[in-house]
Amino acid sequence: MRRLLIFFLVVTTFTSCKSDSKNETTEPTKQPNIIFILADDLGWADLPNYGNEFNEAPNIETLASQGMQFTNAYAANPVCSPTRASIQTGQYPARIGINDFIPGHWLPYEKLKVPTNKTQFLPLSYETIGEAMKRSGYATGYFGKWHLGHTEKHYPKNQGYDTSVVQRGGSFFNFNDEMYPKTDFPKDKSLSEAITDLGLDFIEKNQKKPFFLFLAHYDVHVQLDAQNELIDKYVKKPKASNYPSNAVYAAMIENIDSSVGRIMTNLKKLNLEDDTIIVFFSDNGGLVSRYDKKPLLAKDKLHYYKSDSLQYIASSNKPLRAEKGTLFEGGIREPFIVKWPGKTKPGTISESIISSIDLFPTFVDMAKGTFSETQMIDGKSIVPELLGEQPDTERAIFWHYPVYHHGVPASAIRKGNYKLIHFLDDDHLELYNLKTDIGELKNIASFQTEKANELFSLLQNWRKNVDAAMPIMNPNFDESRKEEFGHHPGIEDTLNGTVTKKS
Repeated sequence: MRRLLIFFLVVTTFTSCKSDSKNETTEPTKQPNIIFILADDLGWADLPNYGNEFNEAPNIETLASQGMQFTNAYAANPVCSPTRASIQTGQYPARIGINDFIPGHWLPYEKLKVPTNKTQFLPLSYETIGEAMKRSGYATGYFGKWHLGHTEKHYPKNQGYDTSVVQRGGSFFNFNDEMYPKTDFPKDKSLSEAITDLGLDFIEKNQKKPFFLFLAHYDVHVQLDAQNELIDKYVKKPKASNYPSNAVYAAMIENIDSSVGRIMTNLKKLNLEDDTIIVFFSDNGGLVSRYDKKPLLAKDKLHYYKSDSLQYIASSNKPLRAEKGTLFEGGIREPFIVKWPGKTKPGTISESIISSIDLFPTFVDMAKGTFSETQMIDGKSIVPELLGEQPDTERAIFWHYPVYHHGVPASAIRKGNYKLIHFLDDDHLELYNLKTDIGELKNIASFQTEKANELFSLLQNWRKNVDAAMPIMNPNFDESRKEEFGHHPGIEDTLNGTVTKKS
């Protein structure tokens, strides 16, 4: 009897252990859905939850209250194509060789002859977020602005996205012929509504499996345009102090906000709210005015500001300095919000220093996916920060913008509270303590030479490591013609999808 009892206990223990092991292997952790919403040219100071007192974005405010809002998030470049390349690959634009928007500006008589993009498209050899997520078992969709290649060969459908519609033009209404593939939306439907419609349809069709949705809005890019009824609303609204309060621009922000709201409502309706991560970001800093000094309103909206300076002024990034196309904070610091139900504590503010290069590894980490063994990743996953861990406060991130736009060619580094900018036209350095001088008003390079030298050494080593393309002295420099634009040597390669020849 005693032997029989011992045998029984051994069998029971073994069976119990086997049963527990079986449960562990048959009930894996569910992969979360991920929705990434990217605004175009939206500045750090444009949203109410970042202090704006004129524009309205209640849905984005709700998103921030339900997730984590970052105060030190950056685009890896002050214009769209390089930042978008960094998002797709996890690499610095300088390493990829896309340093300007595609194809870029060309000033043939400026002091420096600037490098052209290595390619006027994102090469298919790179693994994108779409490909990494697809390999991780996700349905993938991309809708909206791409700007990483103007030929079909380099569109999202060949970069890992199962379903895609690319917006190829600059119209906010009557845009069907500018879409690829062509769409049949009503002529009076706004582009932001259409992009959101496509995204909602993708969610409906893929709600039974994990999905990765990339919504790339064209708002708030010039030429500024929106629905008349929305513009009228903001024309009647009292202006905020120390902010341009452009009604057309505000209406465009409301369009982005409505998109966020529709996505959130739809997720709740489909009972997907608790299973879906929502990430909101912008591709570069806010535009103040056009580089060519032309009006920035759509022609049929010019009457709103007849004989008014707001024909030429979109926004302001204050308290940040400067704007899109520069390496000052106004050109690169971005609004960034992450809602991760059950993981990220609602209503939290993070001062973590992050860059758009971090999005690729973060999304793969969230999806419990794997990385390619052949592609270097410059970014890091910020999942630990999202889960409440303390960030590395001394992390260094870099920028390289060797072209003319709203400023001169420059490179920069931020490490901890300090930021150094190296201006390439005259080889001078500017150092700022962003903790005490967020507006970059006091250059302390001559006072803190040790810190300036330390950061400059790191910046030089980084440029060497990524093989950053550098401008050279221009033998055709003409002081009287330096602001004259010329034919970009890479424009034909942009249109044909070929590699740009060295100029």
